[in-house]
Amino acid sequence: MQLSTKHLIGIKELSKEDISLILTTATQFKEVLQRPVKKVPSLRDVTIVNLFYENSTRTRISFELAQKRLGADTINFSASASSVSKGETLLDTVHNILSMKVDMVVMRHQASGAAHFLSQHLPNTAIVNAGDGTNEHPTQALLDAFSIQEKLGTLQGKKIVLVGDIMHSRVALSNIYLLKKMGADVMVAGPPTLIPKYIEQALGVQVCYNLQEALQWCDVANVLRIQLERQKKVLFSTLREYNLSYGVTQKVLNSLQKEIVIMHPGPINRGVEINSDVADGPYSIILNQVENGVAVRMAALYLLASPQ
Repeated sequence: MQLSTKHLIGIKELSKEDISLILTTATQFKEVLQRPVKKVPSLRDVTIVNLFYENSTRTRISFELAQKRLGADTINFSASASSVSKGETLLDTVHNILSMKVDMVVMRHQASGAAHFLSQHLPNTAIVNAGDGTNEHPTQALLDAFSIQEKLGTLQGKKIVLVGDIMHSRVALSNIYLLKKMGADVMVAGPPTLIPKYIEQALGVQVCYNLQEALQWCDVANVLRIQLERQKKVLFSTLREYNLSYGVTQKVLNSLQKEIVIMHPGPINRGVEINSDVADGPYSIILNQVENGVAVRMAALYLLASPQ
């Protein structure tokens, strides 16, 4: 089987079959990662450029490790240490890199739509979106879905709540697209200033402004980081006030009449959107998400490199 698309720009462009294929392939690669020898030569002779215009730790390391596990040749590009700082445009940068005969570009960029822009100008090179502005972060949504499926057996009919800064989160948008396509029920929860207007009608999700009610409803809570660097104005009083009203704490979890799965895409603001005893607690699968990220990204890269 093959993906229906040459690029991985966003979950919005993937079919349900594409998502299922990536998750199934990721299961096979996760088995590979449990072996003493964790490498397979699936992408030998494939050259991949990691083009990161934004700072990243988990995503960048995860992609690099996935590429090395598949035997690809990798080139790492950092905008701050390149000619971009001298005024070179995105397109010029990529054309220069591709003139060196590169097969695939993994890009993170602060501008929404950057990956789509690149795919329009470079149709013969596979483009993987590692996060573009406040638009999408498809591989994060895929690894989140893989982690939920691994924990609960299925996504169909499960109740997932995304808690926190929905307004500025590309992770939230990709998760909503994916979970809806795979038959899950989705709710967003947080203060009114951090939830976009009309999201209920536009994306078909439930909206809740009460954390306790949202957690009581869900099977899984995916807690999102407060993205202060993207906020152009004050949207809540203080971080302490936010934690008191919307922080996922052990006290809040103890008040529920059930157990729920706790997730976080990282990086974690401990003591703000989630407390350490929850992030490191028995219901958390946060480190599983990090581990699964390598297998999911291996699957995506492998399928995109396969002949269409």
